[in-house]
Amino acid sequence: MSSAKILENCIFCKIASGKNSNTAILFQNERIQIFKDIRPAADNHLLAIPKYHIDGVRSLTPNDKPLLEEMKTELVSVLRDQFQVDETTILLGFHIPPFTTVKHLHMHGIAPVSNMGFISKMIFKPGTMWFNTAQSIIDGLPSAPAT
Repeated sequence: MSSAKILENCIFCKIASGKNSNTAILFQNERIQIFKDIRPAADNHLLAIPKYHIDGVRSLTPNDKPLLEEMKTELVSVLRDQFQVDETTILLGFHIPPFTTVKHLHMHGIAPVSNMGFISKMIFKPGTMWFNTAQSIIDGLPSAPAT
């Protein structure tokens, strides 16, 4: 992470660096943090962010696949272990620029999908030009070059 950056004016960078003490962190390690979305689309709506700034899904490279897999795994773990959510009811995904409200990569973990309202189901509808599942973003990245 020698090229890792933190942007002064990015709210998620402030959360990741501990400069926003109003956000309760549900999980963190040296690479990611997980916390509740301030505008939940269902009973449980969490965000996973990298602790360094990545603008969004269009900035991802094949080298980011392990980061995305970790974000996905930890979101499911937190939803399952801390909120007793059935894994089959979880929607994991990303908004596609320019349809992002915060320009810092963040994966949504929403559950149960059946409790989402009509508008939320449209905002978080997979396979649209504005939202895709985490797995489709991961699968869409080219393979990392062999080293």
